[in-house]
Amino acid sequence: MNTTTLSALAEPNRLHIVELLRDGPRPVGEIADRLQLHQPQVSKHLRVLSEAGLVEVKPVAQMRIYRLRPQPFNELDDWLKSFRRAWEDRFDQLDQYLQELQRQSADPAPSQEP
Repeated sequence: MNTTTLSALAEPNRLHIVELLRDGPRPVGEIADRLQLHQPQVSKHLRVLSEAGLVEVKPVAQMRIYRLRPQPFNELDDWLKSFRRAWEDRFDQLDQYLQELQRQSADPAPSQEP
């Protein structure tokens, strides 16, 4: 897992940019308009995302079109899967424990006559 990915996504404006790009490629101007930020601010955030390998740029005439690169997100998903497995195992153990408690409470207590 590349910690640069997490560092780049930790800044709220960059996370919002990534969320916008999730729906498809967008030019810098549109990103700035949608996030109500100045274009130089957006360009700075896009540079950080690009250096982290999260986005790539394609020049089209005078515009720069940015899109997400899937590889870093696939790596992030793979890293998160290990946590999902651990939590699923814990939930399975909890479920088994709760089922055992239900079985015990459903069984009538043995009578204790002398």
